[in-house]
Amino acid sequence: MNGQNAAPRVVVGIDGSSSSHAALRWAVRHAGLIGGVVEAVAAYELPGAHGWSAPAVDVDFDKQAANQGLVDEIREVLGESGVSQVRERLLRGNPAEVLLDVSEGAEALVVGSRGRGGFARVLLGSVSQQCALHATCPVVIVRSDVRAGGATSKSS
Repeated sequence: MNGQNAAPRVVVGIDGSSSSHAALRWAVRHAGLIGGVVEAVAAYELPGAHGWSAPAVDVDFDKQAANQGLVDEIREVLGESGVSQVRERLLRGNPAEVLLDVSEGAEALVVGSRGRGGFARVLLGSVSQQCALHATCPVVIVRSDVRAGGATSKSS
């Protein structure tokens, strides 16, 4: 908790993937059980932000549009009433580092098992793996095939 009277925070990483959508649903259910608040965090990096290239410039990046996209994604996953249950944050930086920083002092950090990137055979994404290794709070890694009741869906 962040103070004596503060509600517990549940931080969840959002990246547009089906596993991050499952993580968002899990985080909202968990926060409801513990009387907590959900912070949905999306991170972005500008091309050339690291390394020896020229200063980072992306004329096509519109932070306001990206923030609205995050709100729309939350609305799509949770429905109209779900938007009011979540505090959304769009932050610049490496996704794993952003999530680790934001989750300091949180009740839990919830991430999907695999994001948008990665290779098909990788079972645990690099961001979720870094969070599991370095977070200072409990980390929950949610697979995209987990339904609301906790059961996994299997296709025939």
